[in-house]
Amino acid sequence: MNQRWLFRLPHLALGLVLVFTVAFFALTHEGLYDLDDLLYARYAHALTTGSYRPLPDPQHVFHDPLQERLLIFGPVAGFYQLLGVDIISTTLWPLLCTLGCSILIWALYRRREPVVAAGVMVLLGLHYFTLNLSTYLYPDNILMFWCLAGAAALLTGRRPQQVRPGAWGAGFAVLSFAALLCKETIAFYVPFYVGLLGLDAYRRRYGRFWVAALVTGGVLLGAYLLYYQYLTNDPLYRYHVIEQTNAYMSDGNYVQGHRGALLGRVTWEPLRFFVGTGVGIMLVLAAAAALSTRWKRAATASPADSTTDALFWVALAATTLGFYWWGSTSLREYNPISLQPRMMTPLLPPLAIAAGFGLRAFWQTGRGGWLMGGVLLLFAGWLRSAVSIPYGLLGVLFLGSSLLRQQLPLRYRPGTTGLAGLLLLGLAVALLIRPVHFMRKPTVSSHFAQNRILQAHLQAPHKGVVFVDEFLLRTHDFYYSFRVPPGLRFRSYLSRDSVRLLPGEKTWLLLNRSTLTNEELTRKLIRYSPDSVTMWFPQHKLVAQEGKVELYEVVR
Repeated sequence: MNQRWLFRLPHLALGLVLVFTVAFFALTHEGLYDLDDLLYARYAHALTTGSYRPLPDPQHVFHDPLQERLLIFGPVAGFYQLLGVDIISTTLWPLLCTLGCSILIWALYRRREPVVAAGVMVLLGLHYFTLNLSTYLYPDNILMFWCLAGAAALLTGRRPQQVRPGAWGAGFAVLSFAALLCKETIAFYVPFYVGLLGLDAYRRRYGRFWVAALVTGGVLLGAYLLYYQYLTNDPLYRYHVIEQTNAYMSDGNYVQGHRGALLGRVTWEPLRFFVGTGVGIMLVLAAAAALSTRWKRAATASPADSTTDALFWVALAATTLGFYWWGSTSLREYNPISLQPRMMTPLLPPLAIAAGFGLRAFWQTGRGGWLMGGVLLLFAGWLRSAVSIPYGLLGVLFLGSSLLRQQLPLRYRPGTTGLAGLLLLGLAVALLIRPVHFMRKPTVSSHFAQNRILQAHLQAPHKGVVFVDEFLLRTHDFYYSFRVPPGLRFRSYLSRDSVRLLPGEKTWLLLNRSTLTNEELTRKLIRYSPDSVTMWFPQHKLVAQEGKVELYEVVR
C-alpha cells in the first residue's frame, strides 16, 4: 500500500500545481504590466495582419531586441487568430509554458524518482515568481520551459538504453535553438554544455548524440545567421542590437550608473536577493543534494544511475548560478545581470531539480535536517519580513524531523511514504502562503473593470476626446484590439488645455483610481493624484463606474 501511494505522490503534486496555477492566473491577473508585454502583443498582432517587418530601424535609434524573440510573440499571434485579441489570449502562451514545466518534470521522474518528481513540481510550480510571471507576456517562463526541455533532452539522450541517441541529440539542438528564439539568457547554460561536451569527448562517450547535436545546431545557427545577412547585411545583427541596447541603457547599469554598487553586486547581494525572493529554500536543498552525493561513485556510475542524474542537475545549477552571479550582459564591458526575479528563471529548473534530490536524500536518511533547518531559520531571522514565514515553517519541519526521527511513529520514519507525504505537505503549505495572500488582495490595476467601461461606453459611433493617465495613454489601443475607433482621440490629462474639439465631438474623463495609486507607476510615470485630476476638470458628470474606474462626461 505504501509503495503504491509513494508513486501517486507525483500525480497529486502535478494536480495541485496545475489547478493552483490556473486559479492564480484567473484571480490575480492584472492585465498589461509594462512596455515590454505591450510591444510583444503589438508584434503578435502585426504577424496576424501581415504587417510585421523584421527589419532594423534605418536610423538606428530604436534599440529593440524584443522584435527578434519570435517564439515569444509568434505563438501569441496564433492565439489571436483563434481567440481574438484580449488579455487572456495574450498571456495564454506563458501560462501554458508554466504548466508545461511541471508536466515535463512529471514525465521525466514520476517513475524513476517519485519523491524527487513531486518535490520539484511543488518547489518550482508553487514558487511565487513562477506563478506571477505566468500572468504576463514576458519571455521568462517561456524561456524556462525551453531551457528545461533542452536540458532534459541532453540528460535523457545520453542514457545508455536510448536506441536513438542521434534523434535525441538533434532534439537537444532544436530545443536549445528554440530557447535562443525566446531570450538570449539561454547563454546561462552554455558553460555547462561546453564542459559536458569536453568531458564526453575526453572519455570518448556519446559520440552519436553529440555529432547529431552539433550538426543540427550548426545548420540551425548557420541558417539563422544567413537570415540576418539577407535582411540586414549583418549576420551578427541580433548581437549588435543587444550591445546597442546595453549602450542605450548604460546610465542605469553597474558600470556607468551604479559603479559604486558593483562590489556588493558580485559578492553578497545575490545571496540576499535569492533569500529575499524565497529561492533560499531551493539553495539549501540543492546544497544538501551536493553534500549527500557520493562524488567518487557518481563519477564512475552508470548514466542510468540516479546519482548521476543528481550530479547532472547539481552541476547545471552550480554553473548557471555562477553565470548569474558573475556573468555580464555585454561582451564589450563588464556589466552584471540585474537582480530581478524574472531574470533568474533559467536558473530555477536545474536548481529546483537539484533541490528535489536533496529532499529525497533527507527523506531516505533523515540526516542533515538539523543543518538545513538551522540555515532556514537563520534566513527567517535575517529577513524579518513576511517572506520569513515559509523559511521559519520549513526550518522547524526539517529540524524537528531530523532531531526527533527516532521518536516519530513508524509510518513517519525515514524512507516511508508517510514522511514523504509530510515533507511535501509542509513544502506546499509554506510555499502557498505568499501566492494565496496575493490572490486575496484587491486588484492594483482594475484592468478588467477598465476594459468593460471602454467596451460599453467608448465605442463607435461616439466621437471626441478621452482624457486618460499616461499608462493608459500608451496602452489604450490594446483594449481595442489595436484598432481604435477613428472618432476617438486619447489624450493625457496634462494636455487638457491644448486640445481643441471639432464640431460634434464630446469630452470624456476616464479615471482609474487603481492606476493612480499604484506605487510602481506613481514612482516612475504618474505624478498626480485622483483628486488633482478631478480638480482639473471641475465641470463633469458621472457616466459609468466599475469598481475604482469612473467615466465622466466633461462640460467644456
